[in-house]
Amino acid sequence: MPEHSPAQKQYLLRVKREKNLIRVSRALLFLGFLILWEISARLGWIDSFIFSSPSEIWLTFLRMLKDQSLFTHIGITLAETLVSFVFTVLLGIGTAVLLWACPRLSRVLEPYLVVLNSLPKSALAPLLIVWLGANIQTIIVAGISVAIFGSIINLYTGFREVDPEKLKLIQTLGGSKKDELTKIVLPSSVPLILSVMKVNIGLCLVGVIIGEFIGARQGLGYLIIYGSQTFKLTWVLMSIVILCVIAMGLYATLDLIEKHVRKR
Repeated sequence: MPEHSPAQKQYLLRVKREKNLIRVSRALLFLGFLILWEISARLGWIDSFIFSSPSEIWLTFLRMLKDQSLFTHIGITLAETLVSFVFTVLLGIGTAVLLWACPRLSRVLEPYLVVLNSLPKSALAPLLIVWLGANIQTIIVAGISVAIFGSIINLYTGFREVDPEKLKLIQTLGGSKKDELTKIVLPSSVPLILSVMKVNIGLCLVGVIIGEFIGARQGLGYLIIYGSQTFKLTWVLMSIVILCVIAMGLYATLDLIEKHVRKR
């Protein structure tokens, strides 16, 4: 491996220092927020009954871990999110391919997709409960409904923006629509698909929580609603923190997959 020049070494050192500075700044900002929150609760600057405190949230977390009730709620929410995400990815790619292959159908359905994507999904959740019942399938459908329409629109738009010269080359060589799809459209859209997946995982989590708000008896969404109704606000804040951790973990996992695919 060739040696770096002094200028290159200096540049790489600056880049490394910048990354380390950002990481440390993030950690200090978060730590400072927790310390200020704890001090404010202990000194009475804020109402600890309403806002709780980091120490109280941590103790509640440990208590619920001991009785193992928290594992059930986290596992159910995570499973519902992953199932709705898988269905969203498959349905999104499949529908986008269908619209790309049938331009007339896409012109017919496009305004409906735009309207459905703009519709507040929280308004659909009560209807889904009435139509499908209060069960896990309904919550998964709620998770899908939040992400699916935007996914279809973004993927279809990306498919249409594929280099037309490459498509003409396939046509000139006697290739079929299937050849255009498998050799040009899908391979060139892999970065787009991965980016859409990273957005969808968060949206599916949001949709699942909306569904759990309405018709669940388990899950983090249920804990939030139950805690707010019984004024156990520490439960609410703890559930929100756990949801943030889950969202970051899922996003980071997809980010690693994206980096691995891009390297290959």
